[in-house]
Amino acid sequence: MIGNINHIAIVVPDLAEAAARYKNTMGADVSEAVDLPDHGVTTVFVNLPNSKVELLHPYGDSSPIAGFLAKNPSGGMHHICYEVDDILAARDKLVEDGARILGDGDPKIGAHGKPVLFLHPKDFFGTLVEIEQV
Repeated sequence: MIGNINHIAIVVPDLAEAAARYKNTMGADVSEAVDLPDHGVTTVFVNLPNSKVELLHPYGDSSPIAGFLAKNPSGGMHHICYEVDDILAARDKLVEDGARILGDGDPKIGAHGKPVLFLHPKDFFGTLVEIEQV
């Protein structure tokens, strides 16, 4: 069901500093910052030959990652995103097998403009998992 790793997301306390570190120190191709008010985050993507690293920073007072950053003030890995061909079929199979979908269970449009769902970390050994339809 799952395909390639689409991205690994890292919450950072200073988005500009993190983007500059990846760009200047590691020589990476780094996108501009994009605010996603519906998701409560600002994102920067570090584009790699076979995947991406998503740098996340809270956007707004009700950001879902603000608590993560409060508990991890230096930042840290937040989630891993896998690609799926059919997000509804993947969701139905996951639910059938006992996995919990976060939110209302309906896909939302993610940072790449494609449908995404998040899976409960307790069902995946402490790791928040995102699936994205490609």
